Amino acid sequence: MSSQIIKFEVEKETKNSVRYKEVPTEGQAPIVGTLYVQKWFAGATRSLEVTIEKKD
Repeated sequence: MSSQIIKFEVEKETKNSVRYKEVPTEGQAPIVGTLYVQKWFAGATRSLEVTIEKKD
């Protein structure tokens, strides 16, 4: 099993959600790309970190 932490920064706010854009590690392609999070959870957060685990 392997895991990776992916960083996101605010790209745009929509009516009910906040769109976050992945900040890829230098030299690597994005893993997720865009992430939408509901405003009730995101609040005023400008950056997020998401951990993804691969179950082998």
